[in-house]
Amino acid sequence: MASEIKANKISPATGTAFTLGDSGDTFTIPSGVTLTNNGSSSGFDSGLASVQYFTSSGTWTRPTGITKVIVEVQGAGGAGGASGSVAIQMQNGSGGGYARKLIDVSSISTATITIGSGGAGSTSNSGVGADGGDSIWSDGTNTVTGSGGLGARNITYNTTSLGGAATGGDLNIPGTNGGHYNKIVGASFLGMAADQRLADTTALKDGKGYGSGGAGSHQGVLNVASGSGADGIVIVTEYK
Repeated sequence: MASEIKANKISPATGTAFTLGDSGDTFTIPSGVTLTNNGSSSGFDSGLASVQYFTSSGTWTRPTGITKVIVEVQGAGGAGGASGSVAIQMQNGSGGGYARKLIDVSSISTATITIGSGGAGSTSNSGVGADGGDSIWSDGTNTVTGSGGLGARNITYNTTSLGGAATGGDLNIPGTNGGHYNKIVGASFLGMAADQRLADTTALKDGKGYGSGGAGSHQGVLNVASGSGADGIVIVTEYK
């Protein structure tokens, strides 16, 4: 037969602790219960709860019960350059920067999310590639930024476009520089470098994944657009 005990306080007869039940006993705890003597418990749920992926700018709102998040911020990639009449391959654009940070959001209710757009490919002869945009997490206390990679700057083999920087994270990884297509250039932490566009009949070689640079168009082929950079992303992993 079930019984019920109601009390305002239960204390150990001696010492500072008491034993609740015997080994193997199971106790049903009502939802939402809080045990607070040292402030370390609040309902017993803990660990990974959910993940949100932002591929467009918006607002993150803290879900009920979430106390910490890991924020990953990937900047967008720069575009490759468009070739002209000279017999030389245009350069690839560079990758965007990546930052990762653990944040206690117990006192943070919202954060502004900005997603960088990939640099647009150029259609003009010997045209430079457009730069990628910055991706940002900003909650009023923490600002985590993955800067966009630069687009291709000119047609010389030995030049590079600098990869995007990363700031505000516990881990900050810059994007790979852009440059000559025969090298591994234009990659980001979350995206692969674009393949070379071999001829005017080949499909556009845009950046792959998130934040990688676009490929330059083929040498000596006029009026062929270069590849665009890949957009950025913000990933929010949420913990109770």
